[in-house]
Amino acid sequence: LDQQPDVGWIHILGTGVDDYPVDLLRGRLVSCSKGATAVPIAEWVLAMMLAHAKRLPSSWAAAPPEHWFMADLDTLEGKTLGLIGFGQIGQAIARRALAFDMNVICHMRTHRPSGMSGVESVADLDEMIPLADHLVLALPSTAETVGLMNAERLSRLKPGSHLINISRAALIDHDALKERLDSGNIARASLDVVNPEPLPDGHWLYRHPSVQLSPHIAWNGPRSHERMSQAFLDNLRLWCAGDSLQGVVDTYVGY
Repeated sequence: LDQQPDVGWIHILGTGVDDYPVDLLRGRLVSCSKGATAVPIAEWVLAMMLAHAKRLPSSWAAAPPEHWFMADLDTLEGKTLGLIGFGQIGQAIARRALAFDMNVICHMRTHRPSGMSGVESVADLDEMIPLADHLVLALPSTAETVGLMNAERLSRLKPGSHLINISRAALIDHDALKERLDSGNIARASLDVVNPEPLPDGHWLYRHPSVQLSPHIAWNGPRSHERMSQAFLDNLRLWCAGDSLQGVVDTYVGY
C-alpha cells in the first residue's frame, strides 16, 4: 500500500475482515461482501439446532432399536434463541427461527430495537445469556469481542443449553468450554470455526461427544462465490458513479 498511495478503495471479497491488517488501511475506503453468505450460514445454524433437538445422527437406526415409536426427542417450538450480533447473518437466522415458532432475542453492540417483528432486543448481554436454549455467536471478531465467552459467561448459560459459533474461534475460551461440556452444564456446542484451522489430528474437539464440529464450511452454498463477487461488482458500479458503497468497513472498530 505504501507503494500504491493512489489506491482509494479496497474491496475484501469475504465477509470477515479480522484476518486483514485493517489498521494499515485507515484513511482509505474499504468494503467487503457483507451478508453475501447469510443464507447458507443461517441454514447451517438451523440444521445444528434441529440436529441437537432431534438427536441426529444418534437417533437413526442401523439395527433393530430397543424401542419403536418412542425416543427422547425435542422441538424448536417454544425454545428461546439468543443471538449475539444482529447483522445480516443474525437477521437471516432470526427469520428462519421465527418460522419454527421459536422465541428470538438478540443483543447488539449498540442497544436499539431489533427492527424485526417478533425479535426482542436485550440491552444487557449477561442478562440475555441465561435466557437462551440455543445461543448463537453472530458478531465480528474485534479487540472488544475476543474472549467474549469466557469462563464466567459460559457459566451463565442455561443448564442443558446449546452454544453455536459461526463467527470466529477467538470469541470463546475453549478450555473453559471443555469444562462446561465435560460437566454437562452445556449440552452441546456446534462449532464451524476453531483455532487453529485446520485443527491438528487428535484434538479434543474432534472426539468430544457433545461437539458438532464442521471445518469452516457453513458459508458454502451453490451461489456463495457468485454472491460475494456480485457484491464487488455492485460496488464497482457505485464507485464509478460516485455513489456510496455497500458493506463499508469501519477500519477503527474492525468490521
